[in-house]
Amino acid sequence: YWSFIMDPFQVTLVPALSDNYVYIARDENTQTTMVVDPGEAGPVLKVLDERGWNLTHILNTHHHGDHIGGNEALISRFNAKLIGPKSEHARINGMDEQVVDGDVIDVGGHKGQVIETPGHTRGHIAIWFAESDALFCGDTLFALGCGRVFEGTMAQMWNSLLRLRSLNSTAKIYCGHEYTISNAKFAMSIDPNNTKLQDRVKEFEELRSKNQPTIPSVLIDELDTNPFLRADDPILVGELGLTGATPEDVFAVIRERKDNF
Repeated sequence: YWSFIMDPFQVTLVPALSDNYVYIARDENTQTTMVVDPGEAGPVLKVLDERGWNLTHILNTHHHGDHIGGNEALISRFNAKLIGPKSEHARINGMDEQVVDGDVIDVGGHKGQVIETPGHTRGHIAIWFAESDALFCGDTLFALGCGRVFEGTMAQMWNSLLRLRSLNSTAKIYCGHEYTISNAKFAMSIDPNNTKLQDRVKEFEELRSKNQPTIPSVLIDELDTNPFLRADDPILVGELGLTGATPEDVFAVIRERKDNF
């Protein structure tokens, strides 16, 4: 497990399933402990038990099984408060707090802003803890990538990414999966002359060769290297031969290429 000390949250990455990350955000002062998107309970319970922590909150970004599969077991053990998107209430059982865009959740005094990010699912949300520079974005934004557009439209997904792109450039991106190497290969295929991208890919390959996580990524690095955040960047648009196209259309082309990569 890898822990990142943040003021005030300490975030522990817990690998789960085949390539998911579950996050445990802990505040030592209040002993508040939140788990984000527990795809399975076992690995989470192991960390909580090893550290003697009591789980107080569960946060779900969307309804997919690899993000909520551990809810039931964790709630039955700890009676933790379940927070999730109101728009997915029919697909996430037992939510104690159903949130919508602009709501602020309070986790032991830490304020998290709810940002609706439809695209991957109709009701996907991200939560932005500004004090901790922590963005829990589920499957909307990845290091060098973004989620597949399963339920929303391409335009919705692009607008969701624009909203995340506008956060503090120091935002740490705690996303749902370790997809960085496959995202890197795709990014290099459409943006081969980007030297910042080349440097990041080397760094990521080195981390993965040591079985280290590439997450959290930092937003400022994504702005220069993540093709999905750059559908309005004239340089990348020119490389793709799409000069004059709308950003939504450019984004759709990039996403479709990735789907078939």
